[in-house]
Amino acid sequence: MLASAMIAASLGAAIVATDQAVLRAAPRESAPQQAQLWQGELLEVRGERLDYLQVWDHARERGGYVKASQLRRTGLTSAEAPELLAVLRFLREAPGAESLGIGIAAAWLQAAPAEAVRGGAGAEALELLGTLADRLAQRASAGATAGRQAQALSAHLETAGRYGVKFASYEQAGRIRICYDGDAFRRVLALPAAPEHKARAALALTQPDCMDPALQPAQRHELNLWRASVLERVDTAALAPHVRNRIALRRASVWSTLAYEHTRRGEPALPAAERGIAELASVRKGELAEEDQASYNDAAMRVNASRWAAVPPIPLPASGPAVRVQPGQPGETCVLLVDATHDAARPLARRCTYALVWPQSASVNREGNALALAVQPMEGWRELWLFRRQGRQWTIAVLPPATLQPELGYAEFAGWVPGGQQVLVAREARGEGRYRRSYEVVGLDSLATQRQSGEASALGPFQRWPDPTWKRMSVSLR
Repeated sequence: MLASAMIAASLGAAIVATDQAVLRAAPRESAPQQAQLWQGELLEVRGERLDYLQVWDHARERGGYVKASQLRRTGLTSAEAPELLAVLRFLREAPGAESLGIGIAAAWLQAAPAEAVRGGAGAEALELLGTLADRLAQRASAGATAGRQAQALSAHLETAGRYGVKFASYEQAGRIRICYDGDAFRRVLALPAAPEHKARAALALTQPDCMDPALQPAQRHELNLWRASVLERVDTAALAPHVRNRIALRRASVWSTLAYEHTRRGEPALPAAERGIAELASVRKGELAEEDQASYNDAAMRVNASRWAAVPPIPLPASGPAVRVQPGQPGETCVLLVDATHDAARPLARRCTYALVWPQSASVNREGNALALAVQPMEGWRELWLFRRQGRQWTIAVLPPATLQPELGYAEFAGWVPGGQQVLVAREARGEGRYRRSYEVVGLDSLATQRQSGEASALGPFQRWPDPTWKRMSVSLR
């Protein structure tokens, strides 16, 4: 990692410890400025004059003088390795000092004996390096105000790049997301690392925000299989409870996504769906960190969106309205509403979609004038289709999780209200920076929400007429 800045002189090296350190032509404040230096940059020390160090900057190919108080000298010897690792541990909890920490980590990897680099200390140093690089990428993604802060952020990314730390940029929702490529974390998983280090590495490598949105479906599926394998390498038994919860939440999200993808590909999806549900159920809410609440809700939405993959197909009922699916245009699935007198050739209603249809979710009300069906257009987004008989005609309406740009969420059937005029609907969604969960009594004639609450227990119909299958399977009541 230090190949770009080889240290040739016996006086050793120095790492710039502060931002906007000045490289001057002579050892005095009035001397002309040669360059502006940033924390984490590595310099070769060639001499000392007064309270200045004479240095050579290999990146800029120029020499000069820098105040000694703005530098941290190191001989890159094995004797200094413990001290460098101690500094690195401190910098982990110092937001804004990521590039300095990356420089210290690179110095430790150069100074430490080979057996230490291949052991637990090496795994810790690499995990710290990855954590700092990941945090620097998050800072860059969040953006900075114009002026010195933006200049410093750009300089820190450039400094990290000189040590071989690589970043990728993706456009998401009109914004640029910068992500660390995760090389240090991959190395941690290959070393005899402590469980907590492997857990942090696995969580960083599998974060969904850094998946390339330009990946084709087959590539995305392979990446999700790899994410699942990475998470399997973590021994959760030895982790702190809140870290164990984080691993379980990430596993639940990944396995639920795989259930959707397996179904799309015509492959068995039941084991993946069951695994996602089991991982979410293993989360101990009493030991859930406050900052993990959003991740818990997101994992629950993904699990709930794909939960019908855990239910085997069921035969059509002998009487009454029923749903049948058949292929349409390439990639399409056509949903047909049939009964005893209307077969697939003359259905009561028909609608084709490129979404994933879950026929086993179909539920008919007691009056036989309405049917609910789960349809999943995206891995984390499930809609509710309502078939309604109006006079002699049947119509199909779609209830989305929310009137937001699709991101994460579900709208699901929760029960029929006797009388054939109302249906119970549970919705949960996150998008456009907003999150909402609600339980609603919806009128079948206009599909208007007549009553709603953030708690199912606050609505009488949800206490008297919830669907037993919904209560048993849904995670919306978590």
